[in-house]
Amino acid sequence: MSEHDFEAVRGLPGRLPEGERILWQGAPRWTTLAQQAFHVRAVAAYFAGMFAWRLATSVAAGRPLAGELKSILLVSPIALLTVATLAGLAWLYSRTTVYTITNKRVVIRFGVALPKAFNIPFSIVDGASVKTLGGGSGDLALTLKAGNKIAFSHLWPNTRPWKLASPEPTFRALADVQGAVTILATAMKDEVPIEMCRAQPTPERAHAGGLAEPGPVAA
Repeated sequence: MSEHDFEAVRGLPGRLPEGERILWQGAPRWTTLAQQAFHVRAVAAYFAGMFAWRLATSVAAGRPLAGELKSILLVSPIALLTVATLAGLAWLYSRTTVYTITNKRVVIRFGVALPKAFNIPFSIVDGASVKTLGGGSGDLALTLKAGNKIAFSHLWPNTRPWKLASPEPTFRALADVQGAVTILATAMKDEVPIEMCRAQPTPERAHAGGLAEPGPVAA
């Protein structure tokens, strides 16, 4: 049992108001999140490269390989523990994250130790973009209208990478990103017309037309 078992509606900070309904819910695929947000592959490659470099320098210097291999074996548990920890965090974030699209807003609920949820009404969404990651997976990022900013550190890992000055709330590592894109575009069609932009490799901003005045972002 977890703290999320007591939610009135899964993935939402409260019950749905009258007239609002859930259209779609999803979560990050943990293996993709591990690669894209926690950089498990990059960290593993770093340790592998470091070990290979030590062996190569030992050979070049004429030192016995046995001693170098023993040294590497002593350090390798640290490398394995680091990679396993990052993968475990990705799995935990995937298990505790729920992305929701209703006919009025987008909700991002996440957090392992301190659960939190961000409500993003359609009226403050300025645009959206999708970044495909292969195999149908990808990220769906939202650009907020001026005056509606959520701190990068509060959103991470559910934010577009490296957008520190103007963080973009993001559905990360979706297994079927196109399905979420279609539902969001359809849901916003009547409320706030929006153009979805596909970008490679970094999402580009897509502007919405006819938006209402921005409202507050509630956490």
